[in-house]
Amino acid sequence: MKIDAFHYIQLGTVYRGLNPVPEKEVIAMYEGSHVPLEIMSDFYGKSSHGHTMKQFMDIFSLPEMTLLLCVNDYFMKHNIDYEPVHLYKDVKEAIGDVHVRGIMYRAVEADNEKYICYGEQTHAVLRKLSKNGKKMFLITNSPFDFVNRGMNYIVGKDWRDLFDVVIVQADKPGFFNDRRKPFRRVTDKGVLLWDRIHHLEKGQIYKQGNLYEFLRLTGWRGSKVLYFGDHIYSDLADLTLKHGWRTGAIIPELRKEIKIMNTEEYVHTMTWLQALTGLLEQMQVHQDPASQTVIQQWINEREEMRLRTKDIFNAQFGSLFRTYHNPTYFTRRLSRFADIYMASLSCLLNYDLQHTFYPRRTPLQHESPIWPEQTSTGTHVGESLHITSVL
Repeated sequence: MKIDAFHYIQLGTVYRGLNPVPEKEVIAMYEGSHVPLEIMSDFYGKSSHGHTMKQFMDIFSLPEMTLLLCVNDYFMKHNIDYEPVHLYKDVKEAIGDVHVRGIMYRAVEADNEKYICYGEQTHAVLRKLSKNGKKMFLITNSPFDFVNRGMNYIVGKDWRDLFDVVIVQADKPGFFNDRRKPFRRVTDKGVLLWDRIHHLEKGQIYKQGNLYEFLRLTGWRGSKVLYFGDHIYSDLADLTLKHGWRTGAIIPELRKEIKIMNTEEYVHTMTWLQALTGLLEQMQVHQDPASQTVIQQWINEREEMRLRTKDIFNAQFGSLFRTYHNPTYFTRRLSRFADIYMASLSCLLNYDLQHTFYPRRTPLQHESPIWPEQTSTGTHVGESLHITSVL
């Protein structure tokens, strides 16, 4: 199911297997459409410590969700009685096993062109930052051999020259919290050395470690650091809340959604939907039968248009960022943990290194929408970079 920022289920997005669950059944099951806080996922979007829901919110979730849906659907179609908890745990274990045993790494390495996009623009961004004296570091949970092959393909054989520090098998998010794991140097052949690490040197590869030791050895602290990641919990949450780093989230789905938002169909639909909502707000004070008839027609039309805007993005779930007019639960967490977000790192090529991103001042409920971007309903989006706070 899809849930908004205020824990309300977006009716029409609840699925059991591959089939939608009727709205009446959802309302009966949850005694409405609100999901209580105590059964929502924990801080990191996982189901643990009494929470009975897990938030799927990254690219690794796609195969896990698909497998859950398909197996669930198979059991129901063949009238097989099963325990949902066992199904979830088995699928979760299978997905984890693919990572732990290196099955995924080997599959990707065997066919780079199929799974990895050549990153000419990524290389351009990194070179631009490096040439202008920016210190850059890479912290990844993947093993060095996999990282090296991938970066050679995406960025080029000189990729290690662009980074001042490279850390592999970091075990994020534990890397940001566990002070006990020291850094260990790794040779190009994958041999682990015993040396105590007193400096993090450019050109060397380090394994594990922890953020506290990283901060001590580099002195890179506070809001002068901008850290990019593609997982808002494992990558960004602790850094922004505990360490005061600036954070940037990479959301690949943003590119597709912005293209849709700039289509004539979407702009026309949203413009009329906003106008219709304004008319309803003003006309509802009229209680005469003729006015009430018109108002009801408008309510019906508005509901149809809300469903249409959902289907424009995705027939099953709608936009990743909105449930009708409200932000999704994902958007709420994204806004909390990411200072900026974008479709890919290459978006930075559109900006000078001295560019300042100012947050958009959106009116509160008691404020009048006096700024142009709030009064105009047909403005195109333009850039695939969204800002949520000052850099």
